[in-house]
Amino acid sequence: MIKGGGAAVTAGADQTCPDCGAAMPRDPRFVVWCDACGWNLDPGGKDPAGGRLEALERALSTRYGQQLYAELSAGGDTRPPRRSAVSLAAFALACLVHALTVALLVAGLLLIVLGWETGIQPAVGAVLVVLAVALRPRPGRLGEDALLLPREQAPHLYGLLDRVADEHGTRRVDVVVVSEEFNACVFEYGYRRRRCLTIGLALWTVLTPQQRVALLGHEFGHYVNGDPRSGLVIGTALDSLHHWVYFLTPHRPVGPIETAAAALMYVPRTLAVAMTVLLVRLTGRASQRAEYHADDLAARTGSSEAAAALFDRLALDDTVESSLRRQSALAATRRAGVDAKAIEERLWTQIAQDVAAVPARERERLRRVGEARGHAEDCTHPPSHLRARRMREGEQLPARITLDTPAAEAIDAELAPAARRLAHTVVRELAHQ
Repeated sequence: MIKGGGAAVTAGADQTCPDCGAAMPRDPRFVVWCDACGWNLDPGGKDPAGGRLEALERALSTRYGQQLYAELSAGGDTRPPRRSAVSLAAFALACLVHALTVALLVAGLLLIVLGWETGIQPAVGAVLVVLAVALRPRPGRLGEDALLLPREQAPHLYGLLDRVADEHGTRRVDVVVVSEEFNACVFEYGYRRRRCLTIGLALWTVLTPQQRVALLGHEFGHYVNGDPRSGLVIGTALDSLHHWVYFLTPHRPVGPIETAAAALMYVPRTLAVAMTVLLVRLTGRASQRAEYHADDLAARTGSSEAAAALFDRLALDDTVESSLRRQSALAATRRAGVDAKAIEERLWTQIAQDVAAVPARERERLRRVGEARGHAEDCTHPPSHLRARRMREGEQLPARITLDTPAAEAIDAELAPAARRLAHTVVRELAHQ
């Protein structure tokens, strides 16, 4: 975490706010800020957007999330409509994107076959074929280095996952991937559309058993929440468009050839960006609504209280990253008494302890920062503070699925081998950054 004030401070000693004069408790571990006027609330500033297109997507995500929060708070339905003019337009645009890819492939093959004697036409055709292959819609796939946890090695975990899937009335997952990330996600991979759940240990570790159930309730909710971007046609079209923009964006021109190439790519890149923006706009509200619906499913599965606490936990990603880096740096030192293997062995437990030690004042600051930034995990999620607020202000639902301590410990035991392996990898990688 970012420290405030510059010089070393003593925990509990007050500092006077330079703007309003209010007393500010100081803790050397965290930012010094004023809860009366907001001085130094967010010294790090907004997260970098990463580019104009990503900045636009984030802005739309925040806007739609806020608009839908107001609408849903007034009694609106979280389930996206199955048929509407907007959804049909999005589907038609997605089909056009795929048709353009097919057209590139067909045109390239025709130039190669019919213009073979000219010499230049086959060369142009080969370029078009390569482009079509590069821009083709891709089904999801498992990474080559993905750490798989098969069903036979984790019967308790898969038993819980099956209960959540059955509660939602959706198909069960085929495989679990364990990662070190502060995240969790579900996706379908391969042409057979097999289902995968990725469990990020950095997030899973800091959650209580019931919050984990709420997390799974949300993730499985993606299979039944009607999100247009999770569909095969629209989802792969958006993926293809992002590839188009990437490939058509020239590097900084350094000579006449690069300058000419940039000029040639200007029009197709502009069209690709325009189509991306249009498809994002057409699907944005429905996708945000679907996320809120998945939140409702999280509350129904794990309880409203657990779901609200889960979304609050998402604001602690910086705390988790700082803890990981601190432990990695400690393991890399060669001081007497430092046991790198012991640090790796208790890495995830230490992260959970660090998160549990974050005081209420720092949690409140992070909540306000999230509200000021319109924080979202990515361009597809509503702001986290609105998601937590909905859970607290709405109907308080009890859990339909509970995870008691013995069952949670059995699942942790099944995850332990993967946790040790990932701890070793994370500590070594962060220590060399």
